[in-house]
Amino acid sequence: MRVLGVNAIFHDPSAALVVDGRVVAAAEEERFSRRKHGKRPVPFSAWELPELSAAWCLEAAGLKPGDLDAVAYSFDPALCGDAQQLGLGDPWDHLRVDYARRAPQFLATALPGLDPEQVRFVPHHVAHAASAGLSVPEQNAVLVLDGRGESASHLAGAYRDGQLEVFKSQELPHSLGLLYEDLTRHLGFMHSSDEYKVMALASYGRPKFLGLLRELVHANDDGGFTVERIDWDALAKARAADGEMTEAHADLASSVQVRLEEVLLDLARWTFEASGGLTTLTMAGGTALNCVANARIAAEGPFERVWVQPAAGDAGTALGAALSLGREHVPFGTAALGRGWSDEELEAELKRAAVPYTRPASIAHEAARVLAGNGIVAWYQGRSEYGPRALGHRSLLAHPGDAHTQTRMNDVKGREQFRPIAPMVLAERFDEIFEGVYPSPYMLFVHKVKPHWRDRIPAVTHVDGTARVQTVHAETEPIVAEMLAEFERQTGLPVVVNTSLNTAGRPMVDTPREALELFGSAPVDLLAIGPFAVHRATTFEPGPIEEGSKKTGSNETGTSGARR
Repeated sequence: MRVLGVNAIFHDPSAALVVDGRVVAAAEEERFSRRKHGKRPVPFSAWELPELSAAWCLEAAGLKPGDLDAVAYSFDPALCGDAQQLGLGDPWDHLRVDYARRAPQFLATALPGLDPEQVRFVPHHVAHAASAGLSVPEQNAVLVLDGRGESASHLAGAYRDGQLEVFKSQELPHSLGLLYEDLTRHLGFMHSSDEYKVMALASYGRPKFLGLLRELVHANDDGGFTVERIDWDALAKARAADGEMTEAHADLASSVQVRLEEVLLDLARWTFEASGGLTTLTMAGGTALNCVANARIAAEGPFERVWVQPAAGDAGTALGAALSLGREHVPFGTAALGRGWSDEELEAELKRAAVPYTRPASIAHEAARVLAGNGIVAWYQGRSEYGPRALGHRSLLAHPGDAHTQTRMNDVKGREQFRPIAPMVLAERFDEIFEGVYPSPYMLFVHKVKPHWRDRIPAVTHVDGTARVQTVHAETEPIVAEMLAEFERQTGLPVVVNTSLNTAGRPMVDTPREALELFGSAPVDLLAIGPFAVHRATTFEPGPIEEGSKKTGSNETGTSGARR
């Protein structure tokens, strides 16, 4: 069965292709269009489809639209209530519903040869649930929380033998996701985009408004929850986008973050009981990208295992919608589901750009050498990641032992200085340095940095003593593991700073040309692109630039993927 999943309705448009129980490709439209989050999350943009990512998914499998058995669209307009009756206060929400009803025709236009009758509407939260619950092999309880779907903001249920049983769905306007979005907007950030900034800011404050929030936001006995209206201005004055960040703003962020964690714990406990004690919890929805809350659920909740979909936001509903039609467990093996280029294609791009480059015996060792010298490395290897996290394919790497690295990296990326940067660590060294969820290959939990390591890796130790860790396993990420092992040999540290390969307000780099553009515009010391090395000192030295330098070393290749 060949199913193309499509997410388009709210934000982060994306496409995913599942063929005979195998995830062939999945990508977000922003990586193609270069518009952060693909489009603005407003009703007027609901008609915009992930045309470029959908076409690429088909190309990757050698399929044409007419070859598909179904297209799964992650929103069902038949389930929508009136926006005013739901208390959403958006007079234009009817446009979103109308555009969704016309999606089969829009898709047939965007993908010539597609029969509109092949389009299936999948409820938004069912798509979220499937993206998580069908991505692990075992039976599992599933918890979905986000801003909103058709008329709800939450789903609690369980997957058994590929079938979803829904225990509870919280109706709008009560929404923990919209609560966090409202706070994000109040603090001067962009909603449906910058919620992770609020989570980072929360660590700098105190939960001084927690008592009031416990009265207004709470879980209910039936597995749902209540979110009453909050007068934000009474707690902290609204901040303009370029305004001063005050202690009151940090305290408000801290208060909402802690209350969110408490309510999510209550919901997880209720779901555990409703599931009959299933030992695995899977999570999806934008709220599941809150790695601080995830860590608390794992540490204090009743489940033995908590697994979060790496593309937990709306982008992941493209995959979930496709999986839901097959109704079989398709274990999630890697987030590297996007575009990749062969070594030959990468070299051709380097020659086109007329930059000097070498092919060292080991790009992993070359990168480790630069990192050990406190250089910054743009790391471009294999297929790009599906979801918001850079996981060693499109990453900026740096030395964790320099206390100034966080400032340097935030300057390079042009973002706020309170934003933390994360570590990647060899899996076998995790227990020596960190405490918390293991394994953690997708950076979806925070971990405590053990006290005697905090001064050794200050760049990745947040103000609260935590770090959002990626564990690197040699069997799945051999070149990254090789780089980490060599860096440890040279420095004694099995940890490297890993943040996304982009600058503020832009999507992650996806193509070789974009990698070269970032390298040329930011103070990066090495571009490690496939097996090739482009050094800043060589590239920008005075004098003429020759077309490609002499190649050195062996013919070893990196792990770059096939574009197909």
